[in-house]
Amino acid sequence: MRNDVRALYERLGPLQEKKGYPFNADVETVESLLEGLLVNKERYGYMSCPCRLAVGDRELDKDIICPCDYRAPDVEEYGACYCALYVSPAWNEGSLPRDTVPERRPIGRLPY
Repeated sequence: MRNDVRALYERLGPLQEKKGYPFNADVETVESLLEGLLVNKERYGYMSCPCRLAVGDRELDKDIICPCDYRAPDVEEYGACYCALYVSPAWNEGSLPRDTVPERRPIGRLPY
């Protein structure tokens, strides 16, 4: 794991786990998503969700800055957020189905 990715992993993991949102147990998936967050931070100046298209305007993208506004309802309903960076303990344990999480972002907020 790259040093910058490891630092982000070590910083975000414990903070979000305290809030009830542990990282996905698949470390390769987490590493890839964290790399995407860092790329978006370099590109836009903020860590927008790597699984969504950002427009590069912080105000327009504020709902998809990680952790996005949709994480809590996604994890509550599906056990994982849209990109599966954050999951529920039950999801990590394998006691929930790994269903595809639908996009909750309203159509008017999508950049396409």
